Amino acid sequence: MEFKKPATVLNLANIRQALVRMEDTVVFSFIERSQFYESPSVYAPNKYKIPNFSGSFLDWLLLQNEKTHSLVRRYESPDETPFFPDQLEESFLPSLNYPPILADYADEVNVNDEIRTVYIEKIVPQIAAKKGDQDENIGSTACADVDGLQALSRRVHFGKFVAEAKFQNEMARYTNLIRNKDIKGIEEAITDSAVEAKILERLIAKGHAYGTDPTLRYSQNPQSKVQPEAIAKIYKEVVIPLTKKVEVEYLLRRLGDDDEAEAQDPQRKTQLM
Repeated sequence: MEFKKPATVLNLANIRQALVRMEDTVVFSFIERSQFYESPSVYAPNKYKIPNFSGSFLDWLLLQNEKTHSLVRRYESPDETPFFPDQLEESFLPSLNYPPILADYADEVNVNDEIRTVYIEKIVPQIAAKKGDQDENIGSTACADVDGLQALSRRVHFGKFVAEAKFQNEMARYTNLIRNKDIKGIEEAITDSAVEAKILERLIAKGHAYGTDPTLRYSQNPQSKVQPEAIAKIYKEVVIPLTKKVEVEYLLRRLGDDDEAEAQDPQRKTQLM
């Protein structure tokens, strides 16, 4: 996405293309994670004695990853949402100064804690090779988890761009729903069952294509690394609902941001339209 060009970012066709590409990243992250056991020790708080840190091995590795990536401006990008926003490092590189695309409060819409919980409790058991720990693969497992969590986070929080684009395309409709705090109405407005069905079909196809050993192409019983139906189920039960939650949270505050921003800067509203 060209975040220097807000109009292109909020084009729904461009958003759909970006979401399709994100599917690939998510699917591949699941396939990578499927090599390893569930590894509950990775998620157990203080299982390992880590200097100057209290928490799980996964949390420590995720934090180190985010701190390092923040030094190269990863979290200046509008489509990145950190798990540890209060512990990022200031980059030594010059700021990119992206033009405003989302409302000023967009960074406050952050469901990463929920993503991390549901990933550990619901996703890992569906994609892991076996139950239990593999001591020799603790590090590799956690690295795969970091990749998976970050892929899921980017996909889910991209709902903020979807919400902003829909708001601008049907401003009168969403304005009425938001003023009435009609959460059910907003959920219905952002839902397209036909599109969701196509997403699930596409994910099953991708699961078959990406998750099968190519050397078994002509076998009568090809073995997928992750069951394609499991990938679709995760999207249906986790990814899509969390994305909608992000969209609803973002939209419910959208009018307040407009009113406040316009009072402080009359050009701000024009920039977001």
